[in-house]
Amino acid sequence: MAQSPQYDREPPAQERRNYTDRMNQAYTRFAGLYAWAVRSLPVWKTWLRAVLPHIVGPRVLEASFGTGYLLTQYADRFEVSGIDYNERMVLIAGRELERKGLQADLFQADVANLPFQESFFDCIVNTMAFSGYPDGNQAMSEFRRVLRNGGRLLILDFDFPENGNCAGWSLTRLMQRSGDIIRDLRPLLAQHGFAFENRVIGGFGSVQLFIAHRGRLRISPRAVHR
Repeated sequence: MAQSPQYDREPPAQERRNYTDRMNQAYTRFAGLYAWAVRSLPVWKTWLRAVLPHIVGPRVLEASFGTGYLLTQYADRFEVSGIDYNERMVLIAGRELERKGLQADLFQADVANLPFQESFFDCIVNTMAFSGYPDGNQAMSEFRRVLRNGGRLLILDFDFPENGNCAGWSLTRLMQRSGDIIRDLRPLLAQHGFAFENRVIGGFGSVQLFIAHRGRLRISPRAVHR
């Protein structure tokens, strides 16, 4: 019998700040190890690079860019801004861009309160990060606010595999146990007026890419397996 997805509920309002602080402290403590893992694990980089063909410009925002690996793959082709909550990640990503002679405007900021005007960006990129936000509804609201009508939102993250296979299911559960909040993004995207499709990228079906557009006709939300 196929297992039913065990999606997390949003943390209560009074716990969201504590959750953010815990995650921020963890990323600060393990920033160096995280940077090494991204550089050294081919499968992780393969997952991140799956986003690249879908980025459109000219103005691109990467929200929660971490160590900046993905930024270095496309910053030479677009007008790029980036935000991350963690101060050390901003410094690491800035150094990596400088080392490669690339330019992007990086800010330390909270995804729940983006420091940009309405309808400013053509594309928003968000990889392996949405499951680390304590208020998914607020984050999605901010994405919609700063994205132009018809603009593209790309979210890469963990989800339960549609076919319920044990390996992919276990990988998603492992992320939950590590503290990530695994949400069903389909109703959340629809609630905020996004048309979307999702594609299986890897991780035995647990790593999925949501390709969403603001204010367009609805696309089938079922996963497209590749």
